[in-house]
Amino acid sequence: MSLTPNTCLETTPIESAAPAPRRSRQARVVWGDNVVTVGGDAPVRVQSMTNTDTVDAVGTAIQVKELALAGSELVRITVNTPEAAQAVPYIREQLDRMGIAVPLIGDFHYNGHRLLTEFPDCAAALSKYRINPGNVGKGDKHDRQFAMMVEAAMHHAKPVRIGVNWGSLDQELLASLMDDNAARAQPWAAQQVMYQALIASALQSAAYARELGMDANQILISCKVSGVQDLISVYRALARRCDYPLHLGLTEAGMGTKGTVASTTAMAMLLQEGIGDTIRVSLTPQPGEARTQEVVVALEILQSLGLRAFNPSVTACPGCGRTTSTTFQELAKQIDDFLRAQMPVWKVRYPGVENMKLAVMGCIVNGPGESKHADIGISLPGTGEAPAAPVFIDGEKAMTLRGEGIAREFQAVVESYIERRFGGATVTS
Repeated sequence: MSLTPNTCLETTPIESAAPAPRRSRQARVVWGDNVVTVGGDAPVRVQSMTNTDTVDAVGTAIQVKELALAGSELVRITVNTPEAAQAVPYIREQLDRMGIAVPLIGDFHYNGHRLLTEFPDCAAALSKYRINPGNVGKGDKHDRQFAMMVEAAMHHAKPVRIGVNWGSLDQELLASLMDDNAARAQPWAAQQVMYQALIASALQSAAYARELGMDANQILISCKVSGVQDLISVYRALARRCDYPLHLGLTEAGMGTKGTVASTTAMAMLLQEGIGDTIRVSLTPQPGEARTQEVVVALEILQSLGLRAFNPSVTACPGCGRTTSTTFQELAKQIDDFLRAQMPVWKVRYPGVENMKLAVMGCIVNGPGESKHADIGISLPGTGEAPAAPVFIDGEKAMTLRGEGIAREFQAVVESYIERRFGGATVTS
């Protein structure tokens, strides 16, 4: 049968996909004049963590700078020994000297109550504290040592993230919930009890912090696990039971493709549902890989969902038998790398450039169409096509590039377009 527009068009339009609105409180993480709001109407924030020895103040400051320049808006550092605590003010000093105002988060386990009390300069230099309720002490020490950390946060006017992790869950709480579950007429599966223990640990700790006098807007929460479906289940339940800003991420995502795919799958589903206020992609770096790769993945997750824009996007075809060379692949990478390298300067000089869309295509099948949908697009010649590369600007064919200098000429076209459109002059679309 032949189709006409009337037989193809439904009676109601297809609902456009868009992330659900978030409904959390808003917290503030501050260093100097840099105020990073988290939750509420604020953008979903990107966080990362150093893997340097914090005692190495210079090395740690350098890595923090790299993470911040890559796009991390909050950076967490390990504070695990007196020597590490003593180094924190020097790390902050080095960053301030380099003009890096990114807030530092102190990651505390086991001895945070002592470090925050005995090293007030460390407590003051940090912008936020991460407290793991499973690692603050056992028995009657638990509440006292937790209280010492909360009191330090209130004294220095710092927010805290109550960060529960299923690898270091409060065993006394878990045992109690297991006993309660065993007494049920129809006991839940052990996995369900684990979920409940994670959430109970976070919410009970938050309630205790508020009893101690902490403002609710100083509290953020996370309940991290390493399984995709586990994370989705826990955070859906957590979001129903509280309105604290939620830090989102798999606790040990893994290496390379596995870690990237797992983190993207889990976080994209939750972010689409309006769950999550800060994110971290906890990638295990491959040998020789920069720590900043986890930041790159986090930025791509948010940009792909349309939640934020960080860099101009480059659409490129995957290649097939119609494409005669790797030219389009090399050009796509060259342009993508070029755009990322320029963004620290461009985001100041050319506001809005992060929303620009480019297309680098490898043949005539989808090349012209994709190029017209982009702000700037180029369709390189494929098998049997004339050795010409039409360039489209704002949906219209602007020129055709030929010869050995196509890549260089196209990059110049991109730079010229950015200057004209985002540098103050009006570009007719």
